[in-house]
Amino acid sequence: MVHVLILEDDLNSLRALEKILTDYSDEIAVHTSSSYQEARKLLHNEIRYGLFLLDVNLSGDNREDIGGILFAREIREQFQYSFTPIVMVTAIGAMEMQAYRELHCYQYIMKPFSEKQVIEVVRKVLEKEKQEKPPVIVVKKDGINYQINCDNIRYIEAIPRGIRIHMKEKEWNIPYISLKQILQKVPEDMFLQCHRMFVVNKREVEYYDTVNRIIKLKNCEDVVEIGVTYKSEIGRLCQ
Repeated sequence: MVHVLILEDDLNSLRALEKILTDYSDEIAVHTSSSYQEARKLLHNEIRYGLFLLDVNLSGDNREDIGGILFAREIREQFQYSFTPIVMVTAIGAMEMQAYRELHCYQYIMKPFSEKQVIEVVRKVLEKEKQEKPPVIVVKKDGINYQINCDNIRYIEAIPRGIRIHMKEKEWNIPYISLKQILQKVPEDMFLQCHRMFVVNKREVEYYDTVNRIIKLKNCEDVVEIGVTYKSEIGRLCQ
């Protein structure tokens, strides 16, 4: 699932963009905001966005307004969004070029936009997502943001006041984040919650034992417990 954040003060344009994206693909979850303040709240929640569509001018009567560019700068200041595609939506060419150069924008869409234009941009982003390097997540440890390659994670365990990420070479305790929150960061098709205390990387599973309610991992002595409420779902995977 690719999460898209749209910042557009014109409600007609906002709804048009939202409809184009949701109609185009079930793999897209759209999050909308009509003001800089709303967009900032969305940016700082637990969702990891894969694309931003930003209106450059957030005050239609003020041609000098660059609220969208200011928000793009805030996006780029966050480590996890250093290279995330930003698409500027504008009717003002000079502003578009300024944003494109300064903020390494992926592309721009000129108003009035067509459905074909928007779909072409989104299609390229989705294709890029599939062709990129193995997925990574960003976690904060000792006050520093780190990228972890998801292929390197065997399983994730809930611990008091945080989680423990069991990787192939090491384990990291990450405080102040829940199992539910980390599930929103990792790829849905790659990780599976098997217990209220555990999430496993399906690529690292050697076999599921639903009789004894355990999961054996590859090249590892660890076994992960299957919770009673997850047993039926996991049993279907084994069929």
